[in-house]
Order: sequence, then C-alpha cells, then structure tokens
Amino acid sequence: MKKGKIRQRLRVLGKALHMELREHKSSFLVYWILRAAVIVTMILQIHNRNYENVFLCILTLILLVAPSLVQLTFKVELPSPLEISILVFIFAAEILGEINRFYEVFPQWDIVLHTINGFLAAAIGFSLVDLLNRSPRKTFHLSPAFMALVSFSFSMTIGVLWEFFEFGMDKFFGLDMQKDTVVHTIHSMMLNVSDNVDPSTIKGIQEVVVNGKELGVGGYLDIGLIDTIMDLGVNFIGAVVFSICGFLYVRNRGKGIVVSKFIPHGKEKTRDFLAIAAEEEKKEEEKEEK
Repeated sequence: MKKGKIRQRLRVLGKALHMELREHKSSFLVYWILRAAVIVTMILQIHNRNYENVFLCILTLILLVAPSLVQLTFKVELPSPLEISILVFIFAAEILGEINRFYEVFPQWDIVLHTINGFLAAAIGFSLVDLLNRSPRKTFHLSPAFMALVSFSFSMTIGVLWEFFEFGMDKFFGLDMQKDTVVHTIHSMMLNVSDNVDPSTIKGIQEVVVNGKELGVGGYLDIGLIDTIMDLGVNFIGAVVFSICGFLYVRNRGKGIVVSKFIPHGKEKTRDFLAIAAEEEKKEEEKEEK
C-alpha cells in the first residue's frame, strides 16, 4: 500500500514538473538546450572514463530541475529572466567552469560567477522577505531599508557558506576548489626572529623550493586565502547592487522594471501544478475503478 502511494506521488510530481517546465517557453528552451549539452558532455566523460566528471554532470542535471521544484514546492513563480539566469549560472559553474576548466583558461571566470551569485542570492533573499511582507496573513511589515539589509545579509551568508564548502572539500577530499594565487611578497610573524613586533617581509619572490624541488610557478603560492577574499569581495558587490535596487523597487513599488524581473511572486491557484496534477491523477484512478 505504501509503495503504491509513493509511486502515485512520484507520478503526480512528474506530471507537475513537466507542466512547470513547459510553462515559460523561453526558460523551457534554455533548459532543454543546457540539458542536451550536459548529456553530451556526460557521454564524452563516460567514454574518457572520467567518472568524477560524470558525477558532476549528474549533479548538474539535478540542479537544472531545482528551480522548477522550488516553484512547485513553495508555490512561487520565478520570472523567466531569474530562472534563466539560475540555469545558465549552474551550467557555467559546473560544466564550463569545472569540467571544461574555464576557471583555469579564463582567470576572471570565477570572479564573474561569484559576482552574479551575490546578485542572484540577494534577489532570492529579498524575494523571501517580500513574499512575507505581501502575504495577507502577515503579522508585521518591514521597511524597504530593512528588506535591503536582509537581502544583503542573506547573500553574504550564502557566499560564506560556499567558501566553507570549498575549504571542506579541499581539506578532506584533497581538491583545489580554493584556487591558488602566485604572490611575490609575503609578510609573516613566524619568520620574525627578532624581538620586533612587526612581521618580517620578503619581497621580490621569484621561485620557491619545496623539499629540494623548485615549484616552477614564478613566485610564492598563496593556497586559497586570496581566492576566498576575492570571492567574498565580488559577492559583496553583487549583493550591494541588488540590495540598493531592491530598496528603490519597494520604496517606489512597481517602478523597478529590471528588479521586477528578478523577484518571484506567489503562484496563482490556476498555476498550482501540483494540485492540478493531483486532480488529474485522481480522475484517472476513478476512471480505472469504473
């Protein structure tokens, strides 16, 4: 009996997901183009026996469905520009960035993605508060300035959590998500052998020898700190930009054309595809019983 109910719920979810994906033609087209590109990439990685990248492809396919699942589960409507931005961001980060090594080929790729992430995360944080603010069951009303602050804080929290994730993957799984940076000057108290309280400085570093072997990178390796701070810095910029735009949008409700394209709103009952799919499934069962 339980297995039957689980299968029924999965059928309902599948139907609802199909309807949700097809709701907006533009985002639906982008979804299928990116999905096809991921599948082709996965086939190539299987052929090359690179199973770590195969896992990344599978993860990407799941993430591409995530925006639609969020809309179904929380009964919110993502504007097409926001949904397309999220889909392209996922593809750019996982397939282009990781598998096709855009992070190495284009040094600014990581910076661009983290800036966009700051902007999108701020949009999502802002939307959560905006939906509560506009709910008929609300018991409070937040000012535009406080909404902007929550939006900014949400975005920065997401950015920090991601950096924790990168550090954890590097520390415990031996990856290199926190990219190294070649520097030519270092300041360190550990190198200070005098009683001076100032850190010792080494300038003009052209080569570093480790265990008797030159690294061959043309300087000293900073293993992740500069990358982390740069990521948080550009995340900060993206968060600030959207928070300011969101503040102006709420203060002058309805006049922010660009911002409105990135702020979700509650679903109409006629677009509640989970309920529609459940009703269709119920009718089909009734027909079968007759």
